[in-house]
Amino acid sequence: MHRLLGSAVFYLATVAAALAQSPVQRGEYLVNSILNCGNCHTPRGPEGASKPFAGGNLFETPAFKVYTSNLTPDKETGIGNWTAEQIKAAIMKGVRPDGTVLAVMPTAYYTVLTPRDADAIVAYLRSLKPIKNKIPTPEYKVALKPELTPPPMGKISRKARRGYYLATIGHCMECHSPREKGVSLVSSQMGVGKHEFTGPWGVSVSRNITSDKEKGLGNWTDAEIKRAITQGVSRNGDKLKPPMGYSAYAKMTDKDLSDLIAYLRTVPAKQ
Repeated sequence: MHRLLGSAVFYLATVAAALAQSPVQRGEYLVNSILNCGNCHTPRGPEGASKPFAGGNLFETPAFKVYTSNLTPDKETGIGNWTAEQIKAAIMKGVRPDGTVLAVMPTAYYTVLTPRDADAIVAYLRSLKPIKNKIPTPEYKVALKPELTPPPMGKISRKARRGYYLATIGHCMECHSPREKGVSLVSSQMGVGKHEFTGPWGVSVSRNITSDKEKGLGNWTDAEIKRAITQGVSRNGDKLKPPMGYSAYAKMTDKDLSDLIAYLRTVPAKQ
């Protein structure tokens, strides 16, 4: 009963926050901050400035070779002819209208989106400038397995519960949990980091964001955590590497950042 009441309070608080903005405004905030969709769906390099959200970034593993989708409302190469339900199915179920499965997309994390936030995301994507950018057909070498999501919450505060929602739609634990043969270990090693990313920055390894006082965030102040998230500066002043979208997270409201940190402090300590 207490858990049901807590979920109801959290849902109402989320809806109240969304009601303060128009659907397009709420969608713009989500897409460009905590969701950070442009990190994958805007072409990398100079081309990105002229083709925001037009997709085309390559992700290749032994299991697949895919390019990120064009999220603009172009009717030939983007989502211009998709219905709202088809767009939400792609986001929350990982399936395009033609039945193609989406790889890389952290769909499992988006299943928690409230109906209002899902509609807001659709409204914002439809407001974008249409950009023609044909994306190559994906190549799959093995059947994809569904991704896991962070374990259910225990009894936590309303503030932390709202932070859990933000951390989940922001798929924080997707990057900050290790993988074994490409499979996420979020169910057993949530938040311990150790996930490697290779790019123009070289190789970066995601950090431990559990509440552990030695390896994680347990001894960090709220201000230090906020600085790391929004500016990419570690507690000791070291510059953190991409692909974490610091500039996008800098657009988050102070309340959302505070709620997110409140949740991170509830993540069980692990080294």
